[in-house]
Amino acid sequence: MEETIDLREILQTLKKRLYLILAITLLAGTASGLISYFYLTPIFQSSTKLLINQTKDDQSTVNSSEIQVQANLQLIDTYNEIIKSSRILDKVAEKLNSGITAEQLNDQITIAKSENSQVVTIIVKDPSATQAAEIADTTAEVFQTEIVKIMKVDNVNILDSSKVNDSPVEPNPLMNIAIALVVGLMAGVFLAFLLEYFDRTLKNEQDIERELGLPILGNIAIIDDVKLEQMKERRARRSSKARGENIGS
Repeated sequence: MEETIDLREILQTLKKRLYLILAITLLAGTASGLISYFYLTPIFQSSTKLLINQTKDDQSTVNSSEIQVQANLQLIDTYNEIIKSSRILDKVAEKLNSGITAEQLNDQITIAKSENSQVVTIIVKDPSATQAAEIADTTAEVFQTEIVKIMKVDNVNILDSSKVNDSPVEPNPLMNIAIALVVGLMAGVFLAFLLEYFDRTLKNEQDIERELGLPILGNIAIIDDVKLEQMKERRARRSSKARGENIGS
C-alpha cells in the first residue's frame, strides 16, 4: 500500500512544533549577530590601479591596433603572475617593515583586471584600513620599479593610488544574520519532522486507524471534571423537582 503525503498532516506538524521552529530560528539569528558584531575581526579593503602598455619599439612592429590590444592583454596576464611573485613581495615586505611576510602578503593581495582592458587593479584586504592602503601603494611602486629590471621595459604607470577606506568589507552582519535565519528555519523544520517521525505514541482515533488498518466503530467522549460536576448538579435538581411534584400530588 502506497503512502500518500497529507498536506493537513504536514501543516499540523508545523503548527504543533511552531515554538520549537521559531526558537531555533531566533537562536541561530541571534548567535550570528553576536558573532558578526563582537567576535569577527573587521576587514578593510584598498586598491591601486595600474595601466600597462607596450613600449614604443614594440608598438612600431604592430600594424593593427586590435593586435596591439591583444598583445597588451597577454602581457597583463604575465604581469599578474609577476606581481604576486616572491621577488616582488619580498621587497614589499622589506619596504613595509611591519612584520608581514611575503606569504601573508600573497594571501592578502588579489589581482583583478577588467575584460578587454589594460588596467590592472591591486586589491588588498587587511584588518587595518591604513595598512591595507599602504600595502597596495607599496606593491604598485615596487612592481613599477622591478618590472624594468625583469622585463627590460618601462611600461607600467600608476593610475590611482589607494585611499583609506574606513568602512569594512567583512564581515557583513546583516547578510550573516539573514543566512543564519534561513538555516535556522530549515533546521527547525527538519527537527520538527524528525521528532514527529520518531514519536510513535497514539494520540487520536486517526492514529489508531492508520497503525492498525482497521476502521473505527465508535469512541468514548472525554468529559472533564467541571462538566461532570455540572451534570451531577442538573441531575440532582431534576430529582429534587420530581420528588416535590410527587409530594404535592
